[in-house]
Amino acid sequence: MKTRPKGLDTPATRKIIKWMSAANVWIYRKTNGRVGKTWRVGSALRRGVPVCLVTTTGRKSGRPRTVPLLYIRDTENVVLVASQGGLPEDPQWYRNVLADPDISVQFGATISRMRARTANPEERATLWPRLTAVYADFDSYQAWTEREIPVVICEPS
Repeated sequence: MKTRPKGLDTPATRKIIKWMSAANVWIYRKTNGRVGKTWRVGSALRRGVPVCLVTTTGRKSGRPRTVPLLYIRDTENVVLVASQGGLPEDPQWYRNVLADPDISVQFGATISRMRARTANPEERATLWPRLTAVYADFDSYQAWTEREIPVVICEPS
């Protein structure tokens, strides 16, 4: 396991990421995805990666929780990565999906109801190279953590 760069795990960094995610959700919704639909950080700087908004039901609060996530399409399915930047724990949105797999996914102005599930080992082995071809930093995130980063397949419901 490679060591995560210093500073990524600080409370200040986590707050900044949380604030930036909330800002992305707000801007994306206000512009129907015209702004905020592409991630251009790290390995995605030159060739942006598409962003969708995923809304889950909070497993404790029961309230809708929306996060911006990178994705790829696999036929009619949407594929997400529960990386959380290689942190040792799964992201909250993924824990919400495990508790209630019925989600909505927004692409631009279109919102689709979907059912999310964790990819099985064979599916993950097939999808992971496609995901890292789009965003190479996923490989770094995997190297920074002992957990296997979940790949989530969202199917139309």
